[in-house]
Amino acid sequence: MPILVRPVREQLEHDRVIRHLQAKLKRKYDVTTNVGDEKNVGVRSGALTLYPDLVLATGRKTVGVIEVETTESVNHLEAMAQWAHFGRSRLAFHLYVPANVVEMARRLAEEIQVPVSEIWSFHAIGDQIRFALMHRGAAPPITPEPRPAAKPAAAKAAPARSPAKTTRVPARSTSRAKSGNAHAAAKRGTRTARRAPAAPARKVGRAQKRK
Repeated sequence: MPILVRPVREQLEHDRVIRHLQAKLKRKYDVTTNVGDEKNVGVRSGALTLYPDLVLATGRKTVGVIEVETTESVNHLEAMAQWAHFGRSRLAFHLYVPANVVEMARRLAEEIQVPVSEIWSFHAIGDQIRFALMHRGAAPPITPEPRPAAKPAAAKAAPARSPAKTTRVPARSTSRAKSGNAHAAAKRGTRTARRAPAAPARKVGRAQKRK
């Protein structure tokens, strides 16, 4: 038989941890709690209907269960009566236990071969409760279904650029180029002719003068 009656102090701690987990996980999941004798949402395991401390869902799909234990409820009878059935429910099973009994909870899960997805420890610091992941098993962790991504806004098409105007330089005609070259050559010839000294006049021989 599972532990049904806890000491008052442990029961208050148990319910407090459940409320902290509910506030922590509600951003990712639809969280339903079964505190005390409440039976708000159950899960099927074979022919049994179980009411874990927290039931996690995404939309209409149940994806995991969480069971919170106290120091007194971490024992072989509790493990056989509840943990074993949660492990066979084909849902991710997360176990939260006080920090001082983590090793005991791990050994019990191994002994009765419960596929625990994760074992977490918790301890209170004033009004706050701190959680720490202590063990991750072979069972798949609780993974929320991805939400459909928002469609990106259609980007405005950039205005097409007008083709750059090219300025064509008219090529000089061949005949004009040739005439210019000929004119320049003529000028050079004239300058050369001007600069060349005059040829000396031929001397007339004395014999020709006598004639």
